[in-house]
Amino acid sequence: MGATGEAAGGTDGVQVERDVAGLAAADAATLVADVLTDEAVAFVAGLQHAFGARRLELLANRARRRAAIAAGGSLAFLPETADVRAGSWTVAPPAADLADRRCEITGPTDAKMVINALNSGARLFMADFEDANVPTWANLLDGQRNLAAAIAGTLSFTNPDGRVYRLGERPATLVVRPRGWHLPERHVVVDGVPMSGSLFDAGLYLFRNARALAAAGRTPAFYLPKMESHLEARLWNDVFTSAEESLGLRPGTIRATVLIETLPAAFEMEEILYELREHSAGLNAGRWDYLFSTIKTFAARPGEFLLPDRNAVTMTAPFLRAYTELLVSTCHRRGAHAIGGMAAFIPSRRDPEVNAAALAKVRADKVRESGDGFDGSWVAHPDLVPVCTEVFDGVLGTAPNQLSRQRPDVHVTAEALLDVAATPGEITEDGVRINISVGLRYLETWLRGSGAVGIDNLMEDAATAEISRSQLYQWVAAGAKLADGRVVTAGLVRQILAEEVARLRPADATETGKAAGRWADALELFEQTALGEPFAEFLTLPAYDRI
Repeated sequence: MGATGEAAGGTDGVQVERDVAGLAAADAATLVADVLTDEAVAFVAGLQHAFGARRLELLANRARRRAAIAAGGSLAFLPETADVRAGSWTVAPPAADLADRRCEITGPTDAKMVINALNSGARLFMADFEDANVPTWANLLDGQRNLAAAIAGTLSFTNPDGRVYRLGERPATLVVRPRGWHLPERHVVVDGVPMSGSLFDAGLYLFRNARALAAAGRTPAFYLPKMESHLEARLWNDVFTSAEESLGLRPGTIRATVLIETLPAAFEMEEILYELREHSAGLNAGRWDYLFSTIKTFAARPGEFLLPDRNAVTMTAPFLRAYTELLVSTCHRRGAHAIGGMAAFIPSRRDPEVNAAALAKVRADKVRESGDGFDGSWVAHPDLVPVCTEVFDGVLGTAPNQLSRQRPDVHVTAEALLDVAATPGEITEDGVRINISVGLRYLETWLRGSGAVGIDNLMEDAATAEISRSQLYQWVAAGAKLADGRVVTAGLVRQILAEEVARLRPADATETGKAAGRWADALELFEQTALGEPFAEFLTLPAYDRI
């Protein structure tokens, strides 16, 4: 792993990687010294000591639930938490800088992206250490440095052409997405074990910035990904309470929005809000990760939950409609924000017809969300901020949100959340080929260090590769038939994989002096996780070993 060192500051048993791949020794030393002070390392290591064992037990709970489902079980609203669902509690009122969230933009934490997103006109920017980030040591440390500079108002970036980017006078509210509970951070080893990526990302951000934010009347805020149960939310709540005590912050200073992007979490929305209630800032409805989770949850029973081509699965599919309506009604009954999903379109500077068609779809999607009662929604590109904002302006007017709009008409059953079979659409060769093409292109770029990738006018992140490879796994495991009658087999997938690699890989990549990229690694990893047994829980876990 390179040079490591025992952390100073009285933290025994902690080793920190001091080398940063891709940086000169002097630059690496400066970056590490700036971001990973002894006090900061002691703080995150303290979180690992306090909460690491609980994290591992909760991950084991996930495995036990998957095994029970594989044996014929299912998902249901929890009988043991019925009193929580029947109670009259609400979450804490919104923090002042999180009250109006009508348009939110997301992206990675490189300096140029942070500046452009904060200047985009969106109300909120979610700076992403998870799906839009490749967790190289350079990316993680530079991202933390950039966010601290943004909070201080000093962040700038100079393009190779000399163009300078600086923060505007009214930047968006900054919210950070740490990695999910399942991801480790191998560059910081505590008592011989890589620490939690979640605790590293969130803890380091809080230690470096929370007191300054609170002193300025701003909120240290997070988006929390990939949770599968309210017990995982309880762990986050305990982490926040501990951090507030250590940093001398008022209880409830830290706020968090939870991404309901796993199928199990959809059955525990109220309980998740309840566990985080003094720290809660609402729930968000994802899409690709939710579809991926649906496939993964029932990976051992693929024929029962078969999905068509991913581009055919819209948010109006019955099981997705049930999920989003339940999210809005749950949030507003409990006084929490409901935030809609991503508009991933990247406008083209050269094709106005493509733009017009795509923007019409974006607008229709945001009209549906705002009409359903969502308080805001996500976009991936600054050019979409005016569209999203205009649509929500039309519903909100001068009001900051729609929290007063209750949805007593919504009554969602467990059966409705699981009604994947009612999803219209076919499985086609084009669908197979698109999953392979987009998945491979994303993964090849990810392995080179970029986690947010523009592909075919869409901004893609790790969820893209997850839904791409998981659909292929499901179709092969189920013996699904294409619209033309052919069966989707491992042989067919491998044939198309070879064709797509030959088409995508630059023709001169193997010539002397030419960069070969990471196509061989991308192909091997994609094939392993799309066709291998058992089904890989997360693509990013084996991918992490290759960077």
